[in-house]
Amino acid sequence: MKKMPTAGYDPELERIVRELNDKVEIESLASGTVVGRAARREPSAPASASSLDQLLRYASAHGASDVILVAGSGLVLRKDGALLQSRGPILSDEDIRSLILPLLNSNRQEELERERSLDFSFWREGIGRFRTNIHFQRGTLAVAIRLLPAEIPTLESLHLPASMSKLLERRQGLVLLTGPTGSGKTSTLAAMMGMINQQYAYHVVTIEDPIEYYHANRRSVFEQIEIGHDAVDFAHSLRSVLRQSPDVILLGEMRDPETMAAALTAAETGHLVFSTLHTNDTMQAIGRIVDVFPSGRQNQVRQQLSLALLAIIAQQLVPSANGAGRYPAVEILLANTAVRHLIRKGEDHLLRSQLSLGRSDGMVMMEQSLADLVHRKLITEETAAAHCFRTDELRRYLEL
Repeated sequence: MKKMPTAGYDPELERIVRELNDKVEIESLASGTVVGRAARREPSAPASASSLDQLLRYASAHGASDVILVAGSGLVLRKDGALLQSRGPILSDEDIRSLILPLLNSNRQEELERERSLDFSFWREGIGRFRTNIHFQRGTLAVAIRLLPAEIPTLESLHLPASMSKLLERRQGLVLLTGPTGSGKTSTLAAMMGMINQQYAYHVVTIEDPIEYYHANRRSVFEQIEIGHDAVDFAHSLRSVLRQSPDVILLGEMRDPETMAAALTAAETGHLVFSTLHTNDTMQAIGRIVDVFPSGRQNQVRQQLSLALLAIIAQQLVPSANGAGRYPAVEILLANTAVRHLIRKGEDHLLRSQLSLGRSDGMVMMEQSLADLVHRKLITEETAAAHCFRTDELRRYLEL
């Protein structure tokens, strides 16, 4: 591989970056670096990119969240939601293979060839931990590496509402985190597990694919199960965990009907269960769970969900007003008596009214959260409008 120059992009990439990052205003400095509204000049890329460690050190030193390696492109980083691309060298399939394949043992290499995609995490001494997806595109390998913070975050450090900690006082039920990929769901769950670890003497079992944050035992005792390494899949692992006397279960993702059914059963039978879904708001999460089941089982699932659910938290990360970092906007639906009734009756379209009425109980609408960030001058009105689904409601909250 050749030497890497300063990160930058051409005008065509600028257009693509704008689209990918929800029309966040960005500009190109003379150095060619993608930055936010507040001009920031990045140091030059490393003199040599001959090893994966050099790439990871560079990404970590410059606050990147992801490293993206695609044949036919230069090195790509994601920082504060925006893409940064080096002008060179152009990576080949052979370059990517030489960087990544040494991380894989024979079993993982076989899985990659068989499934054409592989998820795993790894550790680099002196650099940190990383979550990785390897896949094929155009017949070549492509890689996305997520940099994982070494420290367990807190709700405060993530700028999340302190009221979310009240959910940890419950002894059983289901708490769902929803949002698109990269919205911070895993970090939020890690912060909540960290708080449990500090405050409660619980047996906590996490089932993840892969493990992202390691929790050292403090007041709680943690077991962390990695799919593909410690267990075959989520559903089988969760059924086994129910026989291991857990108090709290963290399920990395509810991917299929079997896993969802097992999670609901666990939440009904004396366990505090946390999991994630990929939906944009709280109401979509209800429909996503119910719709994966055959029509003959959906009424039963609604009954179970109405009894087991504690809360649904939808979140997204929104670029800050000064271009340095992002802030979470959240929607919080708490399962009170009225919400449970609407879920049971299948009247999901009326849940928004409960979000509005339940503000005194700690419920929050997404537009309300965005407006609050604007009032605190953390994000701009334009950014809030680009990230909301109901602009009329956002305007109403902005006028308060």
